[in-house]
Amino acid sequence: MSPSIVSAVLLVDGYNIIGAWPCLKKTRDHVGLEAARSELVQTMTSYSAFQGYQTQLVFDAQYQNTPSNREVITELLTVHYTDFGQTADTYIEKTCASFRHQIAQSLISRVIVATSDRAQQLMVQGYGAEWLSAHQLCGEVESTVCRMRYKYQSRKSSKGRFLANAIDAKARERLAELRMRL
Repeated sequence: MSPSIVSAVLLVDGYNIIGAWPCLKKTRDHVGLEAARSELVQTMTSYSAFQGYQTQLVFDAQYQNTPSNREVITELLTVHYTDFGQTADTYIEKTCASFRHQIAQSLISRVIVATSDRAQQLMVQGYGAEWLSAHQLCGEVESTVCRMRYKYQSRKSSKGRFLANAIDAKARERLAELRMRL
């Protein structure tokens, strides 16, 4: 059996995104960095699930004397905290380099890196990855949220508050027949 093909891998420079998205920047400044990270994780969980992307959210541990850590949030989202002294940029570059072979073998169709760091953009494109700025990712996430709401509301909309109104006419007829036999 051949290995399954991953539609896309999305690598997100977490602190870069937090610093660029107004809503996350506001959370960071008023509530704290941990709250902003949590909000970004929640957002990327929904986005990854809807898009079907294998997403790696990467945070620097550059100024903290802690070992690297990897948290599996969902089947599609993992959060990576880099080693002491390692930047998210370095982690993302190494990951892009390692995926280059999987792209060549068609095991991964796309690698996308989300950051507004210009030097990072050029580096990852050299490895064959696509690049999204923080603002482009924000726009895509907002668009996805709108599509999810529309999809959910179109399923949820009913013609009244009674259960009978939410089922199709054929099922309603069958229930009426069963009721008449009682």
